[in-house]
Amino acid sequence: MIRRKISKKALVLFAALLAAASLAVAQLKIDIGDLLKIGGIALVVDRFGPEIDKAVDDLQGFTPEQAAMTKVVPIISAGSGTHVGAAQVMGPASQVNKVRAVAQVEGKVFGGVVRIKALIPVSTTSVTNIRRVDGVGVSAIIDVKI
Repeated sequence: MIRRKISKKALVLFAALLAAASLAVAQLKIDIGDLLKIGGIALVVDRFGPEIDKAVDDLQGFTPEQAAMTKVVPIISAGSGTHVGAAQVMGPASQVNKVRAVAQVEGKVFGGVVRIKALIPVSTTSVTNIRRVDGVGVSAIIDVKI
């Protein structure tokens, strides 16, 4: 086990940042659950993505021998950039490896009577520079209860 020495300056800086964040949350009356949902989904997908992916594959009856590759990535809202869930993408391995997120883009047609949510596999997690990954589709939506 490698032990790293943490300097007193680093601890003081961390404590100051934590206090400032706590004060900001209290001042803005932000629900801590909302903060966990935004950051928590990305953490859950990052940490447990492969396990979630295998569970989705099992649920759908996919076998490892099938040609398509699958992967779990966060869903980002194209409007706000926040992580709003997770999705499993599927396609050729060379293309699936490029996918970093699924962008959710919303629109309305027929005077708002019909609402559309498009889910687009993209090669970045930035909503300002969305680049579609061709040949990859969304095969499942994963809800994360926090």
